[in-house]
Amino acid sequence: MYRIKPYTKRKARKLGVKVKPSNRPGKKIDIFTKTGEYITSVGARGYNDYPTYLEKVGRELAEARRKMYKKRHAADRAVKWSRGWWADQLLW
Repeated sequence: MYRIKPYTKRKARKLGVKVKPSNRPGKKIDIFTKTGEYITSVGARGYNDYPTYLEKVGRELAEARRKMYKKRHAADRAVKWSRGWWADQLLW
């Protein structure tokens, strides 16, 4: 099971949502409103994210990976409230 990093918890607080490790196959986190309503699941298990890269390889390489992710997923993350947007906001 994916361990939610402090980075993601801080970002979730700023966005006014709660995050929990996902029970859905292949997903990292589930996102909920403050009242507990399910919003969506994001993050593919098996792939790293910005906070994971920070822990594993340090800031310099994590920043490089973040830049590549944002370029590769520009269209997905452009639509506010979409899964791609949530993933970008919480994991990158």
